[in-house]
Amino acid sequence: MHIFVKEKKTPTNRSTYTLIICINYKILIHKVLIDSIKLGVYFGLLLFISSCTRDTISEQDVLDAALIRQIDRESPTRSADYYILPSSDELNQIPQDPQNPLTPEKVALGNMLFYETGLATDARYTSGIGTFSCSTCHVPSKGFRPGTFQGVADGGLGFGVAGENRVRDSNYQEDEMDVQSARPLSLVNVAFVTNTSWNGQFGSDGANVGTENLWHQSEAIERNSLGFSALETQNFDGLEVHRMVTTKEFLDEYGYTEMYDNAFPELSEEMRYSNFATSFALSAYLRTIMSNQAPFQEWLKGNSQAMSLSEKRGATLFFGKANCSNCHYEQNLGSGEFHRLGVKDLYQRPSFNTSISDRRNLGRGGFTMNEEDYYKFKVPTVYNAVDDPHYFHGSSKESIEDVIDYKIAAISENDRVATETLSSKFKPLSLTEEERDDLITFIKVSLRDPDLERYMTSRVLSGNCFPNNDPLSQSDLGCN
Repeated sequence: MHIFVKEKKTPTNRSTYTLIICINYKILIHKVLIDSIKLGVYFGLLLFISSCTRDTISEQDVLDAALIRQIDRESPTRSADYYILPSSDELNQIPQDPQNPLTPEKVALGNMLFYETGLATDARYTSGIGTFSCSTCHVPSKGFRPGTFQGVADGGLGFGVAGENRVRDSNYQEDEMDVQSARPLSLVNVAFVTNTSWNGQFGSDGANVGTENLWHQSEAIERNSLGFSALETQNFDGLEVHRMVTTKEFLDEYGYTEMYDNAFPELSEEMRYSNFATSFALSAYLRTIMSNQAPFQEWLKGNSQAMSLSEKRGATLFFGKANCSNCHYEQNLGSGEFHRLGVKDLYQRPSFNTSISDRRNLGRGGFTMNEEDYYKFKVPTVYNAVDDPHYFHGSSKESIEDVIDYKIAAISENDRVATETLSSKFKPLSLTEEERDDLITFIKVSLRDPDLERYMTSRVLSGNCFPNNDPLSQSDLGCN
């Protein structure tokens, strides 16, 4: 804090000494306001502030200080800096599996493979071979989610502008399509996720400690016993489920062999030229996808102009009165918790190959088979949530406004879930219209990284159209 005396000239040319406080909002206002709160003289400080000139302390300065104080109080580390995301090239700062340390070579390889339709060699029918990629259902401009309410990989045709025009290939029966009965989660900031999927079934750490007796349920879950992190484990399964195969012949044909050699010199050739290494490369790339250019991130890093007053008021609500940070409190503004919110399932709207009997509808309970966990779903990140208008595991809401209104009311919409059984953290909110609007503005504007397409490769070595390569997609994407 810098305090100095400045001579002020009056109209009568008489000199008086006026005490001027030089304000740096991150340093002085923050520290003085917090200390004053601790000393119980908050209102006295505000009276003092109100006596200052407009140029000395603004409404923005006070709001910034209050917001920092609020975030400090809610942060697991008691510091707002906890929420600053690393740069995508700061590999040593990004959470990673010790058995799959991040390297530039792995990230570059994974970046290409994520969009490589040439990997899709195990499609059900000839018409599907080489036509889809990981990015078919995880589109960068859609917050790395599908452009439609349900992801469709093998068995789908078309892309549209951003994945919204995906239809069934007439060669496929509905039950032959590669679709999921829960909406794919965002991959933004996935490096901070300990247990992946809506029910958290992947990963031996975090919420799955003590669930070892359940891992025999399926080959997919049994992969937890391999001892890798959730992301690597899910990608082992994902490549198989989504009908992608890595072979030495594929790598030689398209020129990937050298990239695999450079990325995985420590692996035997059998492991290196296989889905094992491909999973590692994809996981490395995915860990670098960070929403670190969102306005909230810029504000956390010291740019007080990065958010408007409305956004800052919304942030104060997010970390305070609206109770959002009760669940969305980890660095990715998600968490490893599972909650019963009573939203509808995907089968309750027209969709491919879904039904009431699908275990995914049970959420965490579909993994643990514990009735207490039925209909509880993982808390996702809220970064770039606005990029695609489909929300919750069943895509039951189609705007941020709908999501906020549902959470304000806190009444179940699913006939199988009674309102009185909803999560203890999911209670009705009392927000004014202005508060509701401010909260929505914070989520839609401040938590949106405007350029996730920077994570998209400029080419794939097969030369195929990407992220989709079927004839309709080629037309949509201008590849032909």
